[in-house]
Amino acid sequence: MNPAWSIGVGGRAVQAMGEKCLDSDPRVLVVAVDDALIGPLCEGLDQLGWPTMTARTLDAAVLALKDLSVDAAVVETRGLEGQVVVARLREAAAPRYLPILMIGGGEDESGDVDLMMSSAPHPAQAALRLEQLTRAGIAEEEFRLRQATFAAHGVTLNAPDGGETPLQILTAGAADRRFLAMSNALSAAGAEVVAAPTPYTAFDYLHERAFDAAVLWGGQEHAPALSIASGMKRNTRLYHIPLILYLRGAGEVELADLFRRGFADVAAAETPEEETAERVLALARNHRRRQAIRCALDSVRGSDLMDAATGLFTRDLFASHLARVAEGARSRNRALSVCVLRVAEHEPVSQARGGGWLDRAMPQIGAMVSRLVRVEDTAARLGPEIFALVLPATGAKAARLAAERISAVIACTAFDAGKDRSPFVVEFDVGVAEMKDGETPAAVLERASADLPKN
Repeated sequence: MNPAWSIGVGGRAVQAMGEKCLDSDPRVLVVAVDDALIGPLCEGLDQLGWPTMTARTLDAAVLALKDLSVDAAVVETRGLEGQVVVARLREAAAPRYLPILMIGGGEDESGDVDLMMSSAPHPAQAALRLEQLTRAGIAEEEFRLRQATFAAHGVTLNAPDGGETPLQILTAGAADRRFLAMSNALSAAGAEVVAAPTPYTAFDYLHERAFDAAVLWGGQEHAPALSIASGMKRNTRLYHIPLILYLRGAGEVELADLFRRGFADVAAAETPEEETAERVLALARNHRRRQAIRCALDSVRGSDLMDAATGLFTRDLFASHLARVAEGARSRNRALSVCVLRVAEHEPVSQARGGGWLDRAMPQIGAMVSRLVRVEDTAARLGPEIFALVLPATGAKAARLAAERISAVIACTAFDAGKDRSPFVVEFDVGVAEMKDGETPAAVLERASADLPKN
């Protein structure tokens, strides 16, 4: 650790003179002259599993980036020159892309940041947005790795194309002055806004056309917005659309619970409409880009390299790509986890297997797996009833949660079991392993398989 650092950890000032001052590697570099505004945010991020390190000066921040690998940066502009800070942080972090959240800056300081907020966000909100920004950068890296894997097998993977159409934003909720002002700000920025006054019309629109983001109005009560959010998170096609809740008043709102319900952002009542609109647009642009990457990756699903029934990676292609992703994870000092999902054994599945109905369901199950994984994750079919996932920049605990969520969503679908027989559902046994230092890709895949429950 560089002895020149003067840093703060979790809102507490620490002078780094060669001693180890963090119990775990920091994920967030915070640049702030003091803790007056940023202290509570740092403490909250620490508690949510995003260890922070606060640099009091720009020089200290640059030294930290050169010595440590962090996922993102939070910059409080008070006492700092915004764009000078951003440019130097980007340069120090290269070649790794560093997502930057800036707090308190003016419009002239926001040009190159990933997200601008006028005041410090709720820690749960900051953690979610930093996760989104980080995953977006990892998706870009994964696309380049995937291009190399396919090129090695003689297949060209074309660059993502986001199209020329304006960003499509759905606004759902009763008409209100502030909600209309936010919609007008979205339109003024070039987005195409579609208004839905009720949850029913919202779902009609969601099933008729593609949207880059959805803004839900809190109104007098949050029940309609929560109903829409819940329905979207149970639908594999709508699962990834970013949801923003715009609150009408302060009231008693548990923000952490709202983020757990799947909201990508929550705009407080006092948030200016223009800032809310820009946050919506940032999420929409990110979603559009990730969808473009997903479409580019899906363009090779019909290739001879892929599993014919599901369009997922075959066992051999998966092994080849896993080796490349593992090498990238080591070079960037990032975690990497592998999950194995095996169709769980129970009587309805056994009967469906005997009649060939499980085989008939596999193409649909494979398609659901491909839609539920994140853009940067790779899904493969290792055997007739066994799937595997490789999740870059993901630890074992988060990987298990992701695999279990995929299994839970698929378990909500009933598959045909033939005439005069009840439909059956498919659940998965899950095995997970996080790559260790010096471990081969084959070994981590074997450990994930060994982690499956014993039949």
